[in-house]
Amino acid sequence: MTSGEEATGLLARFARHPVAANLLMALMILTGVYALIDINTQFFPNFDLGRISVSVAWQGASASDMEDGVTRPLEQELRNLDHLKNITSTSAEGISRISLEFKQGADMGEALEQAKSRVGQVRNLPEDAEEPEVTRVTRFDPVAKVLVYAKQGDAGPQRLAELRQRVQNMRDELLDRGIAKVDIRGLPEQKIAVRVSPARLHELGLSLPEIADRVDAQSVDLPAGEVGETVPASQLRSETQRRRTVGFGDIIIRGGPETGRLALGDMATIERADRDGEVRVTYQGRPAVELALMRSKEGDTLASARTLQRWVEGARAGLPPGVGLRTFDETWSLLKERIMLLVTNGLSGLLLVLGILFLFLRGRVAFWVAVGIPASFMAALALLYTFGGSVNMISLFALIMTLGIIVDDAIVVGEQALTRYQEEGEDSLAAPVGAARRMW
Repeated sequence: MTSGEEATGLLARFARHPVAANLLMALMILTGVYALIDINTQFFPNFDLGRISVSVAWQGASASDMEDGVTRPLEQELRNLDHLKNITSTSAEGISRISLEFKQGADMGEALEQAKSRVGQVRNLPEDAEEPEVTRVTRFDPVAKVLVYAKQGDAGPQRLAELRQRVQNMRDELLDRGIAKVDIRGLPEQKIAVRVSPARLHELGLSLPEIADRVDAQSVDLPAGEVGETVPASQLRSETQRRRTVGFGDIIIRGGPETGRLALGDMATIERADRDGEVRVTYQGRPAVELALMRSKEGDTLASARTLQRWVEGARAGLPPGVGLRTFDETWSLLKERIMLLVTNGLSGLLLVLGILFLFLRGRVAFWVAVGIPASFMAALALLYTFGGSVNMISLFALIMTLGIIVDDAIVVGEQALTRYQEEGEDSLAAPVGAARRMW
């Protein structure tokens, strides 16, 4: 290839107009810096699960009743949804769950509305069953976990119930600070337990089903229509549902104004109790509660980690002597370590390249080879940001792998251009253009 042929094309134009080349490099660096500031950092890339969940609760129903009365009617209505790939269901005591998996590229917003419409068309569900819940399955990435525990040997809380309110307040604080989701593990869900002795039932001539019917009739929360012509209109509700033990004690079981009233609190013991089958967490033999912090698809892992660290500093200062707090399973630290690995390798590689090139090549060649490393990475970040990408474990691995390629290519191009210019007497413009074209 002759010098004249090599001095044409896009590369030759930039070689003949160094101002344009320098402006392009400056634009690459500036857009990369902007992308670096605003780009999302997360553990894995974003992807849509393409799943919708349908769940129905029916208290007291067996697994076979759930299968025959709830799961099968819903499956028959949902199996013909558009773009549906797979449907699976689970029927257990008191609960039915149906999972709908859609094909890749399906419009999940439209699929959710269609699923809700189909579920609403099922009219033969049991009357005692609760309203079906149709939700789109959303993926949350873990950030870290927080353990709140009772200290051994201190005069602080010794029972799990004494940690309940404190942990719930912590969850509310973290949500208010911007953490997308906080799951509590080890805090049993509570229920209202009503205990009546058989002797008392026999004395009053009552049965447990009769008492349950009266409690159910007097503890309800039902919609009663809407009032007003504005949008949205005000909703009326008939709300007499009891939520505290004192409220259940006021429920009338028998009698009236003339014969005297018998309230539930006069004949039974009413107290809060933990539901069976809950997960318990202990730390050094003492009761503990675990809070799992997660970020949403749009959230930033490192930003959530900084929020957590600031909250932990303030929360520890306000804890009573008998309560301890520690963080563990910090997933965000793995992402930070990968980022620091990239930065460390980049800087060390840059220094080694500069040192070696200054020994064996001209100073100008060594300088431009070194400049090409950050410029290339800034341009890659700008493109990643433009196309909706993020800094995650996979993209960081790719950047680490390409670091050596960038350095090798820059050295080869620089050495090739210098060799052709010095030894073959090629034109100062055609030599670098030809070297770049050969690498391309």
